[in-house]
Amino acid sequence: MLIIDSGLHIWRAPTAERPWMPGRTAHLPEPISYENLRERMQDAGVDRAILIPPSWEGDSSEYSLEAVAKYPNRFAVMGRIPIDKPEGRQMIETWKDQPGMLGVRLTFHHAWDQDWIKNGVADWFWPAAERLKIPVMMNAPTVLPEVGQVAARHPDLRIIIDHMGRLRGMKDQTLRPDKTIALAKYPNVHVKLTLISECTSAEYPYKNIQPEVRRLIDAFSPRRSFWGTDLSVMLSRSTCTYRQAVTLFTEEMGYSKGDQEWILGRGLAECLPWPIK
Repeated sequence: MLIIDSGLHIWRAPTAERPWMPGRTAHLPEPISYENLRERMQDAGVDRAILIPPSWEGDSSEYSLEAVAKYPNRFAVMGRIPIDKPEGRQMIETWKDQPGMLGVRLTFHHAWDQDWIKNGVADWFWPAAERLKIPVMMNAPTVLPEVGQVAARHPDLRIIIDHMGRLRGMKDQTLRPDKTIALAKYPNVHVKLTLISECTSAEYPYKNIQPEVRRLIDAFSPRRSFWGTDLSVMLSRSTCTYRQAVTLFTEEMGYSKGDQEWILGRGLAECLPWPIK
């Protein structure tokens, strides 16, 4: 069974030549290099990973693409495009010419970007990504209804919602992904099952929130529900190990082998696509 992590970060320490964005910090005190990540994946039984360049490095995908160049069967990238700047319109036309670049990852959850999906800033991007067959991952917990409007207007645009669409702070009895579930009616919308361990104060295997996770997967189906971790965030905010994030689905959630295959890798591989060889 192919296991693909649907999204995590790698990074290097800042230097004078490569400073981080002002005021930004990493999730962990020590960087996670792609060599270190490869070792962690091997220990956890993870075959592939989608690399998302971290926000503190700006819009650069350089290091993630370096990882792909060295390990093309292990890594692929969902990179960042500055949709608020004119150069973004030129960049998208040749975006997938970059080896290992499978799509775009956007955020709409910061003070400076959460209105871009409402005020017209992002309007040019959706038809361009649809035309070029570029899948889009997005962290947009406060604007999920607007995401639904985009999905309805652009039915051939593949949209993947990060972190179950959950608002940070939803935990234990307040974990109710109803607004995300409302998007399941759009066949072009998919959901990432990342940061599950952050949603509970219970010990592994997080039985108190398993019913809500199942409800989300039932709404989207295992074919449109993609396992993942956002590893650096998971390690910084919970006691979950990388291996436990895998065994939660292979041993604890009660899914059939066929459903596990879709959730843990096949669904994402077909969506992006990242062919299974």
